[in-house]
Amino acid sequence: MGVERSANHDISGLLAAWSQGDLDAREQLMPLVYDELRRRAAAYLRRERAGHTLQPTALVHEAYLRLIDQKQTPWHHRGQFFAIAALMMRRILVDRARGRKMAKRSGHWARVTLAEDVATSEPRDVDVLDLDAALTDLATFDPRKSRVAELKFFAGLTLQETADALDLSIATVEREWQAGRAWLYGRLKRKAPLG
Repeated sequence: MGVERSANHDISGLLAAWSQGDLDAREQLMPLVYDELRRRAAAYLRRERAGHTLQPTALVHEAYLRLIDQKQTPWHHRGQFFAIAALMMRRILVDRARGRKMAKRSGHWARVTLAEDVATSEPRDVDVLDLDAALTDLATFDPRKSRVAELKFFAGLTLQETADALDLSIATVEREWQAGRAWLYGRLKRKAPLG
């Protein structure tokens, strides 16, 4: 536990230094967050359709390149960093799915699995573009539920990490996740298969 706290403190300190323009801090940060980013990317990609070509390392590298372009982001803590990393990963995966859709137009869709069940005990495959659209729709009337779902699903953040990233209580995050997940499940269940 002490080592984990120390690593979290180091990450927070490096993020604060990076916010102040310290590029050495940014370079020191990568080895500390790389394994965690790769673990989260791998967990997400395991839920994607069989035969996908993106590897966790490539997803992490592309997300990291986008993260280091965030020159004006006032980094506050580890949770915020992983939340923004989740947003970057979502954008990358959605962009790739759109590119495949446009390139092929053959009815082959990028499939992902909702990791945590809502009304069924088996994982449910979902088109990543449908999930993105559902999250966007949810955000129009309940941005907080959408953001919680995005952090839980795309970044694999724990309840505590999500609470830290959004400056909410764990109880609030848990309520928002349960309600948001149920809404997404219902929305995606109604979605007729395409192609």
